[in-house]
Amino acid sequence: MERSHQLETLLATKDPVVMGIINVTPDSFYDGGASETAIYNRVDAMTAAGVAIIDIGAESTRPGATPVPAHVERERLAAYLPHIMSRTTALISVDTYKPSVADYALSEGAVLINDISGGESPDMLATVARHGAGIVLMHKQGDIPTMQNNPVYADPIHDVYHYLKHRYAAATAAGIRSIIIDPGIGFGKTRAHNTAILQGLSALQSLKAPIMVGVSRKSFIGDITGAPAADRLPGTIAATTISYMNGARLFRVHDVAETIQALAVCQALR
Repeated sequence: MERSHQLETLLATKDPVVMGIINVTPDSFYDGGASETAIYNRVDAMTAAGVAIIDIGAESTRPGATPVPAHVERERLAAYLPHIMSRTTALISVDTYKPSVADYALSEGAVLINDISGGESPDMLATVARHGAGIVLMHKQGDIPTMQNNPVYADPIHDVYHYLKHRYAAATAAGIRSIIIDPGIGFGKTRAHNTAILQGLSALQSLKAPIMVGVSRKSFIGDITGAPAADRLPGTIAATTISYMNGARLFRVHDVAETIQALAVCQALR
């Protein structure tokens, strides 16, 4: 419970919080298929840079990805989670929408579940509450394999707002104290939808929950600039800093040191 208290304290501050991405998957869009050595080196580098949270994913949720069974996701996670926890002072989040995987991760010492399904499973909410952990409630439209096939919104920020308001109420009713909301950039959204949401991000502040954005090296940056994923760091920094100025508090990124520096300058100049 000490780490859960650390999460509550972290979320109570007004400072920007950087969450580093570690994928232990063969098929994530940017860093999938990394070797064990490369993964641990990334953890060490993030820790040295001062990352607050490390988010571990054991199933790719990139557009078009094929879902994997819970037992496969848990096996991948089990191969790395204890070792990552032993070598970092960062709080640990696990990126999963499966209650059984969340239960395993929280039992091992993770304090946050990053749920791309918005906590729509009552079992997930009950699991997180039972462990006294926190949850990220993300908005997405459609299923992972097909979510980018012509997504449609009446009003992107309005639709996202009302979905997250409903999910926040459900998580609160389940007894979860640490709740983060995420508009789900790139999850069932076109470039125009992503742009509208980031421009209107301040509308989500009335939900009274910390806002997290994950724009790191995503395809909308490529749509704007023509850059491949490997060359999207400048666009990522731009979108991240604008998100911060528009009210985001947490930032899920691949490039921790660079993001921490950019946000420190933004905070000083704000």
